[in-house]
Amino acid sequence: MAKPQFRQLGSPAFICLLLALATFAVYFPVQNYDFVNYDDSSYFSSNSHVLSGLTRANIQWAFTSGEYANWHPLTWLSLMLDATLFGHGAAAPHLTNVLLHAMNSILVFLLLRQLTGAFLRSAAVAMLFAIHPLHVESVAWISERKDVLSGFFGLLTLLSYARYARKEGELVRASFDSLAPARSALRPLASPNSFRRFPNGSSPRLLRYGMALFFFVCGLMSKPMVVTLPFVMLLLDYWPLERFNRTSFPRLFLEKIPFFIFSAVASVITYIVQQKGGAVTTLVGIPMTVRVENTFISYARYLAKIIWPFNLATPYPAPNSWPLFLVVLSVILFVALCLAAVELRKKFPFAFTGWFWFAGMLVPVIGLVQVGAAAMADRYTYLPLIGILIIIVWGIGEVCLAWPPSPRALLGYAAFLFCICALRARNQVTTWENDPALFGHATSVTKKNYIANLNLGYWYSTNGEPGLALSCYHDALQSSPQDPTALYNVGNALSKLGRWDEAITNYSHALQITPDKPDILDNLGFALAQNKQLPEATACFEAVLKLKPNSVNAHNNLATILFVQSNYTEAATQYYAALQLSPDSPHIIINLADTLVRLGQKSAAAQYYQRALELQPDNESVRKKLESLGPQ
Repeated sequence: MAKPQFRQLGSPAFICLLLALATFAVYFPVQNYDFVNYDDSSYFSSNSHVLSGLTRANIQWAFTSGEYANWHPLTWLSLMLDATLFGHGAAAPHLTNVLLHAMNSILVFLLLRQLTGAFLRSAAVAMLFAIHPLHVESVAWISERKDVLSGFFGLLTLLSYARYARKEGELVRASFDSLAPARSALRPLASPNSFRRFPNGSSPRLLRYGMALFFFVCGLMSKPMVVTLPFVMLLLDYWPLERFNRTSFPRLFLEKIPFFIFSAVASVITYIVQQKGGAVTTLVGIPMTVRVENTFISYARYLAKIIWPFNLATPYPAPNSWPLFLVVLSVILFVALCLAAVELRKKFPFAFTGWFWFAGMLVPVIGLVQVGAAAMADRYTYLPLIGILIIIVWGIGEVCLAWPPSPRALLGYAAFLFCICALRARNQVTTWENDPALFGHATSVTKKNYIANLNLGYWYSTNGEPGLALSCYHDALQSSPQDPTALYNVGNALSKLGRWDEAITNYSHALQITPDKPDILDNLGFALAQNKQLPEATACFEAVLKLKPNSVNAHNNLATILFVQSNYTEAATQYYAALQLSPDSPHIIINLADTLVRLGQKSAAAQYYQRALELQPDNESVRKKLESLGPQ
């Protein structure tokens, strides 16, 4: 009986397994990580729609909501599914992101192998995609579910398109049967020199086209970053599909019209939603000259971080201006790379497709339309990075053709590169463990990082370290001295330290910049009350209630001032109003009972003390107050 034949280690199934194992090896620690105070509360941990799971009402909300300046219903649905299946902890959404990234890495391998027939080069690109440190932000950050989910549908779009474009009998460049025997070991890394026929698939081409369009729409509904995929399809038509000739462009362009239409619709929806959500920065906030400068600088910085992925941060602060010589060098670099890609398109067509894949896919997020305050972001390179990885790996293949190394040496070099990349990515993953790790790292590798300092200060403040919080807030104010949020947070930290005069000064300054903000007025009123400035505090709380009639804090604080001034009747009215808004608040119930005692309504007071004891059975102070009233 013949012995069973085992598959070679170079089989597609083995490569897919290896990609999945490498991805989980790098990202497995995230299962123990917490939510971060950087959109995670909005997207998951404090989002009532997500936490209540997949219900009809929540599904309707997902498709109609423009909350947080985004329209991505499928992202909402995927997060709701996590909450429905696995509960409200951070482990499940973290691991779902990792699973999606592992699947995306496999799809990169399958896509490039189908497009080019080059097995090992496709595997190398996919492995670098799986473990490159620039992808850590997209995978380790729960809020970036939209990145890995849109990437999943985007890669399925290109895979379906590749199958559609591969017509029966079409000659496509393949692997390397005609290479000299001496180079046989390097076939998968070499440049294609021969042709083979791909077998015709069983599915009709129209169905493949329809699947590509369907996956594209799903990608747009996950994150509109994929609006540039029709452009990428045209690049793939040039290489490696080789569908271009002198007369084919009009036909190829018309073929993409449905994709361009959906891209245009998604772009308009995204701009409207982000503008309404206040995410789009006006030209007054950031002038167009600064945006253009940052565009070229960002291309150069992205390239540098792809090659040398150190000092990665979330977020990167946006400077007011860049040094002129850096801008000039960045423009020269960008133009030179574009010209080189065009010049080399015949000899090295992969360089043309790879470069314009990278440069084109970054256009929506490169900063000409400024969204948010960051200058750039690692997550923006999630799919664009594939273009540069193609250039790197295919370029190495050309070098290996000219100066063939031994297979053992080549394998050793590749293993060393992958290990270094994986270790660097694993180290970057640790920065996402919690708020102090994430924002502490960002402040250590960047300068004047307003957002990181603000978030780090908030974490210190909510964890009983107002002194450290104050230091972070002051650092934030150095880069944005007139920012009302930073001034407000400084006031909060000073209040916790009992430095009421300074807190009042900062709250007042914040109100001068952004008048009629209920939260600032409320905290200013509290600080004034603590500083014995009761008339001014009363005016603040009354102003809050005009702006926000349902403010529990304002009703309660105003009632407390009235109580101190012995105006018990009005105090009781305000406490009743607060209690209607927050019926299970022991603090408000006790305050109301104390007021009713002063009004001589002991029977009603006893009822409220009893209610407070039901909520706080161990509150001895309330028990003594109830006993002092005697039998009722």
